[in-house]
Amino acid sequence: MIRRILLMISSMVLVILLVACGQANGGGSSLARSQGPSQLGAQSQLQSQSQPQSQSQSQSQSHSQPGTSGASLKVVGTGLCDAAGKPVQLKGVSTHGLSWFPQYVNPECVKDIKGWGANVFRLAMYTAEYNGYCTGGDKNRLKDLVRDGVRYATENEMYVIIDWHILSDGDPNTYKSEAISFFSDMSREFASNPYVIYEICNEPCNGTTWESVYSYANEVIPAIRANSPDSVIIVGTPNWSQDVDKAADKPLPFDNVMYALHFYAATHKGELMNKMTAAIDKGLPVIVSEFGICDASGNGAIDESSANKWVDTMNSRNISYICWNLSNKDEASALIDSKCNKTSGFADADMSKEGKWLKGVLQRK
Repeated sequence: MIRRILLMISSMVLVILLVACGQANGGGSSLARSQGPSQLGAQSQLQSQSQPQSQSQSQSQSHSQPGTSGASLKVVGTGLCDAAGKPVQLKGVSTHGLSWFPQYVNPECVKDIKGWGANVFRLAMYTAEYNGYCTGGDKNRLKDLVRDGVRYATENEMYVIIDWHILSDGDPNTYKSEAISFFSDMSREFASNPYVIYEICNEPCNGTTWESVYSYANEVIPAIRANSPDSVIIVGTPNWSQDVDKAADKPLPFDNVMYALHFYAATHKGELMNKMTAAIDKGLPVIVSEFGICDASGNGAIDESSANKWVDTMNSRNISYICWNLSNKDEASALIDSKCNKTSGFADADMSKEGKWLKGVLQRK
């Protein structure tokens, strides 16, 4: 009798333990919400390490490169084409400096941008300004932001431009060795990702000549080609990427290279537009890797009429274009209203004048 009672008690204890265990496994969400970031990160790392290596690798590949079939771009004539030879026009958004506005590099924000109608996301990494990559910025943090941006864009089947954003440094040769090292690392890491485009010098300026840019490009491009022989590469042109005529007179000896032209619609009008179309007529592949609808300072008056003329010309020529800038900075070229602190889920009321204009342009059929 006593033995039967003990067996019954043991069975009841076993049932209670099983129920308790099931509840504990089902309560992970509450536990995660109560943990701090470091605790949750450690837990995630341990979970990742517990997976077999082959499973972890296959999951990483499936998340990093969805829908890559046919995604590869190539320069054909003066424009871009996909793997099947169909013309492609990139239209999208550039971040502001990654050091200053990192909060917009998040998966929900990139998904929102795709929802506006964008198919390209530019990651602007300043080189020489405050906390620039070559002037005291946290290089590992900046590289991680680039990696995140590439991952989020790729997950949304968007192209992504890794932009070596020279500006106050003027001549890209100033930090040439750092550029070679950076692009060697990035092109090695993203060698199999067809969505990645490399922009090796944003805006050569302050008297930098095309000969100087040409010399720089002849050293940086081979560093990329060693790992990613077919990726599209964008090269900036002198005078804040306006002198595409100089590049048209002496293009680089590489395939799959495009040349940057930048404009700000309230400052740059018919003269620069004519320079762009003349370079294209001469056979130069041109991409507008940065533009705004205000004046060249990035602030001041907005000129939608001039901007619309630029868009009409770019669309008629199948020229790709990327708008500056994804931030809530209190300036006319910021896409988000300065009073808005959201980092995704933007309503029209959260957008600046340029942001509302761009959204309308991207959604045109």
